[in-house]
Amino acid sequence: MINIYTDGACKGNPGDGGWGALIIDGDAKNEIFGGEADTTNNRMEIMAVIMALKTLNTESKITIYTDSTYVQKGISEWIDKWKINGWRTSNKKDVKNKDLWIELDSLTSKFIINWTWIKGHSGHPENDRADYLANKGVIKDESIL
Repeated sequence: MINIYTDGACKGNPGDGGWGALIIDGDAKNEIFGGEADTTNNRMEIMAVIMALKTLNTESKITIYTDSTYVQKGISEWIDKWKINGWRTSNKKDVKNKDLWIELDSLTSKFIINWTWIKGHSGHPENDRADYLANKGVIKDESIL
């Protein structure tokens, strides 16, 4: 069983953003992070999960812990209806972050995943570490892009 803790951060929304993930496979821990300029917190939340899944090369059972109900409900409750409705919400509006949802949907088909929401900023050590990594990923100087 692999446990993945993910988080996204954004300085302004939209603004400079970062994503981070802590991947725990037995005794092995892997920390990844990155960021984008002119993005949103929700995009960074999804990106954290995408990038974590991309590091895995085996078909594993995974628990993904996220403090984003948008990610947790989006992938486990809403996405099937979005696909049936041509990537439109129940309000007939275009699904935001469609490109990332399509990529995440494709990646998740390779794994057995348990999606678990945890309260952010509540003293959960692994979630706090994912938050730290996401903030580390925030791009602060656009001249380095």
